[in-house]
Amino acid sequence: MERKKVAQLLKEAPGQQVLAKGWVRTKRGNKNVAFIALNDGSTINNIQVVCDLAKFEEDLMKRITTGACLAVKGDLVASQGSGQAVEIQASDIEIYGECDATYPLQKKGHSMEFLREIAHLRPRTNTFGAVLRIRHNMAFAIHNFFNSKGFYYLHTPLITAADAEGAGAMFQVTTLDMDNPPRTEEGKVDYSKDFFGRLTSLTVSGQLEGELGATALGEIYTFGPTFRAENSNTPRHLAEFWMIEPEMAFYDIKDNMDLAEEFIKYLVQYALDHCLDDITFLNNMFDKELLERLRGVLKEDFVRLTYTEGIEILEKAVADGVKFEYPVGWGIDLQSEHERYLVEKHFCKPVILTDYPKDIKAFYMKQNEDGRTVRAMDVLFPKIGEIIGGSEREASFEKLNSRIDELGMSHRTLEWYLDTRRFGSCPHSGFGLGFERLLMFVTGMANIRDVIPFPRTPNNAEF
Repeated sequence: MERKKVAQLLKEAPGQQVLAKGWVRTKRGNKNVAFIALNDGSTINNIQVVCDLAKFEEDLMKRITTGACLAVKGDLVASQGSGQAVEIQASDIEIYGECDATYPLQKKGHSMEFLREIAHLRPRTNTFGAVLRIRHNMAFAIHNFFNSKGFYYLHTPLITAADAEGAGAMFQVTTLDMDNPPRTEEGKVDYSKDFFGRLTSLTVSGQLEGELGATALGEIYTFGPTFRAENSNTPRHLAEFWMIEPEMAFYDIKDNMDLAEEFIKYLVQYALDHCLDDITFLNNMFDKELLERLRGVLKEDFVRLTYTEGIEILEKAVADGVKFEYPVGWGIDLQSEHERYLVEKHFCKPVILTDYPKDIKAFYMKQNEDGRTVRAMDVLFPKIGEIIGGSEREASFEKLNSRIDELGMSHRTLEWYLDTRRFGSCPHSGFGLGFERLLMFVTGMANIRDVIPFPRTPNNAEF
């Protein structure tokens, strides 16, 4: 008999013999009948298996405990109880894997901190099953969106000699003997003897290589892991996370903002259309405003204003008695509390901020005529703060070259990047969306460690 997944069985009409396989979530009953909640990961919902104890050996039923893996054959019938339309009247049960009594995922609730310690088991919980199904659907939707718009998926390197952000905090990649590395005459580590013949690191962004693709293919996107060696133990930071980075030839800053807003709304709508059971579960369990917040994103256009206008709003708020932990003034790098005030208190909708001071933004952003600001854009969301960061890129070789000098960056490692401005430069733009930040918004999870299967943070590289 062919196995059917639980998600499919729950939609089937009664009156047929079925085979289900999965793990026991709960088992209850009396001396005559046992009720087993079976789940195979295909849905947040369990299928109830009803066992007439007169038909099964006592030893078999004792071995069926929470966490055990079963194959169940029986008749799919209309359910006598509430909560499900159908259930399985079991005629045969095979135990694939018994579950030791020390199994930590019992019916009682568990804290998120405890579940992070057993990240290899937490996908079996309702919460993380829901999060991981949503994660899959969002990844699929991202590819679907860009493919439908004629973008090409570009694979950019994980190992690089370039620091895209110009801010360091990169993980080094080496095959040298760290106890006894080769050294130059000056006593420094001689990276010419390393595998790649130079100092290399894990990438912080695929953007620079993405620009190469955009200046050949027109519109590309990357979607892959990135790495930041920042000692940030906060609910919003990971050392390993995933980024989506589209780059588009002939897009100006307005085109860039339009695409970012369309993209986010597409993903939220896709989540509501394809993950509603999981989102409803998370809404009921963790965040009673989740569904309302997701639907609210779709209702109205995002607010668009300049950084300078945003600072003026924040300064007025301070004058009116609003307390911020960090100071407010033109030239500051906005903190999450500032971004969330604009989104959650002042406008009560997502905001796109543009035209940031050049001194707090990356070297590749197009400089405005005022000499003080660049054509950057950040998309700010409720409960998250910045969810997208991007810009129109500097197309002028002279200005880009000068900015690299100004920041003391290495020309040698960026010559290939400058070639895109030497040889047929064009206006172009792009942005980066942190996949886990998106998932925090869609799932309502408060900690970024809870939207990735195996979080990598300072002093934590388990599993």
